[in-house]
Amino acid sequence: MTDKINTVPEQPAASEPVQTTMTLHPDAVRPLLGTADRNLRVLEEGLEADVHVRGTDVTLTGTDQAVALAQRAVSELVRIGRSGQQITPETVRRTVGMLTEGAPESPAEVLSLDILSRRGKTIRPKTLGQKRYVDAIDANTIVFGIGPAGTGKTYLAMAKAVSALQSKQVNRIILTRPAVEAGERLGFLPGTLNEKIDPYLRPLYDALHDMMAPEAIPKLMEAGIIEVAPLAYMRGRTLNDAFIILDEAQNTTAEQMKMFLTRLGFGSKVVVTGDVTQVDLPGGARSGLRAAEQILGDIDDIHFTQLTSQDVVRHRLVSDIVDAYERFENDAAEGGVAHAADFAGNGAQRRAGQGRHASPRR
Repeated sequence: MTDKINTVPEQPAASEPVQTTMTLHPDAVRPLLGTADRNLRVLEEGLEADVHVRGTDVTLTGTDQAVALAQRAVSELVRIGRSGQQITPETVRRTVGMLTEGAPESPAEVLSLDILSRRGKTIRPKTLGQKRYVDAIDANTIVFGIGPAGTGKTYLAMAKAVSALQSKQVNRIILTRPAVEAGERLGFLPGTLNEKIDPYLRPLYDALHDMMAPEAIPKLMEAGIIEVAPLAYMRGRTLNDAFIILDEAQNTTAEQMKMFLTRLGFGSKVVVTGDVTQVDLPGGARSGLRAAEQILGDIDDIHFTQLTSQDVVRHRLVSDIVDAYERFENDAAEGGVAHAADFAGNGAQRRAGQGRHASPRR
């Protein structure tokens, strides 16, 4: 199955558009177009070149630079389709985005990397930042994945952990989180200690159920092959031949982070994930994740991966929300601190006023 590219032989004047025709294999055309031509519309929106498809011919018209970018985008999407991966409008957006940014990596290589497969579902990186994060986990003993919500920090780390267990690179998986309250006290919640802690660990269980047969998880946990526990339970241990994930690490103190990292034993790998913009530590305590960036940044075999709003793979609004908050915080740091304080104070006054003047329920 081969494609060929036919470029119009005449060289137009500098002010005239360039036209290039790519002749694709018939099997490549339908995935490229998508259902009701949705992929084609997204491709046209993301490119400056005009895209026209007739039969197996894809004609690109525009400036030299625009046509060259469009040609690369079509070629990369065809490669993705050939790998067996479904081409969706989001795949098109991400492919064009990577090429527009001038990333050295091929979008097809990024989006076609299989991490873990289960029941027909394959987990892959969906952005260039995620691909670099996954590569860093392969190449280093300790990796910090730092970034906003929705960037796949924990989910991809969990997929790598399950893959390592299945391929017998490690003998067990250990998942941990700090049990830090966000506005509530554990002591006031009903139930036993385990029942109180369970909500903090629930996201880890949810990710685990996405990647393994649900009926197998209790057996693996009973055998100690998978352990999900609060961070306090790590003290005093040495963890050999394990894949260890510390989630929500922004809510550790510097002392807790040091305690956790020094649990590392032989044959183990550690991934630490967190979002430094969402710290819930009481009393303004300094985050251990922030401290680790400053203290450990120059040590070999420890890698810090910074994910951004460009790596958000949830609803597209999540990326916009992350960017909006970052702009607000940057404005505050550059002289708008009083404005930010006024904003917070006015919000508190509004809430207090609502409490004082709220009408009684009838």
